[in-house]
Amino acid sequence: MSYTVEERGNPNTLNYRIFFKNAEGKYISPFHDIPMYADESQNIFHMVVEVPRWTNAKMEIATKDLLNPIKQDVKKGKLRYVANVFPHKGYIWNYGAIPQTWEDPAHKDGDTGCCGDNDPIDVCEIGTKVCSRGDVIKVKALGILAMIDEGETDWKVIAINVEDPEANHLNNIGDVQRLKPGYLEATVDWFRRYKVPDGKPENRFAFNDEFKDKDFAIEVIKGTHDSWKDLISQKASSGELICKNTCVSSGDSAFSCSADEAKVAVEQTCPFGEGESIPSSVDKWFYYERK
Repeated sequence: MSYTVEERGNPNTLNYRIFFKNAEGKYISPFHDIPMYADESQNIFHMVVEVPRWTNAKMEIATKDLLNPIKQDVKKGKLRYVANVFPHKGYIWNYGAIPQTWEDPAHKDGDTGCCGDNDPIDVCEIGTKVCSRGDVIKVKALGILAMIDEGETDWKVIAINVEDPEANHLNNIGDVQRLKPGYLEATVDWFRRYKVPDGKPENRFAFNDEFKDKDFAIEVIKGTHDSWKDLISQKASSGELICKNTCVSSGDSAFSCSADEAKVAVEQTCPFGEGESIPSSVDKWFYYERK
């Protein structure tokens, strides 16, 4: 299955959106309508790329908007950009999420002791290619990091695009340590410190800051898929999440969204137009000594 995107609004503004279409040109939700598995027998997953490597705009699947387009996160009415905490520049991987997964905020994780963050599970893709916003790629999980973000469990899957030239040599977290020395340490450092310039404390991690292996990662992903199944079947509370979809739920479901309803929802957003420039402050480099 192939997917395309349709940009709406003006890039680098509050009205910018990226909507998704399937191969038939039907509007879909990247949260609900794209299958989690690209190849279940091989544990190959789909990944929706939200943030290309080296960029700063915190783009994310809008879980509380109809059709769940990608849009930029907003804090206090302003677009959110992650800071460059020395020695990092922007995101140091292609960053995104696995569709049809959900970290349940009502479920306390047995390993971390914290509930989920109410989002699809996050992925750091470590391949050689810089992806584009809205790319849907096929990845294999290599390991996982258990970040505790403001008291919530926020898993970070380490993965690689199966089409990457290095993919055949990277099959578990130990391979990353061996073939990309320093990358995992940089990943922990990035996640630990990226909110500090915004006045937040350093993030912490379960398992003594260590990555768990591929098998552990796959089980965590499957667990979040089970939570998503409960969400989409209304066995779990959706809260403010928008679970309407055009492909998964049956026509008599409250979550079913017709093609016409989806088309109207997209047409009600601003047409694609010229974007604003990214503020020069986004390129600032932050230095601070760890306590």
